[in-house]
Amino acid sequence: MGERSYSISELAREFGITTRTIRFYEEKGYIHPRREGRQRRYTPADRVRIKLILRGKRIGLSLAESVEIIDMYEPGASNAAQLASLIERIAERRTRLLRQRADLDAMLESLDQVERLCREALEDRRAEDSARAAATASPARRHA
Repeated sequence: MGERSYSISELAREFGITTRTIRFYEEKGYIHPRREGRQRRYTPADRVRIKLILRGKRIGLSLAESVEIIDMYEPGASNAAQLASLIERIAERRTRLLRQRADLDAMLESLDQVERLCREALEDRRAEDSARAAATASPARRHA
């Protein structure tokens, strides 16, 4: 019996991506399905590459970065270069995310301040409107 293979729709369903995404990876040369008639059949190695590409995407790596790291892998080797590169990329991504979080925190603080000022201004306007309405109503009541 031959090696297990997967159809494009099986992989798309498993990973929650479109068949177009898988074809894109194929067009870029990241995966290499074989053909059985008109149907693409993907190997377990193709499946793993898709899984690793998507994992890289989840942690913020670009497609090119993910593929570069995946391509460093050599079965039977120590993979020290691959691991060191991945650690470096993770550290860079963490630094960018921390910077973005600081920016978001500052923006949220600014929004809180503006919202507070708007609420205070709204309360002042409502108080002025109430006072004006009371003043306008008072003379009318006196003449009645």
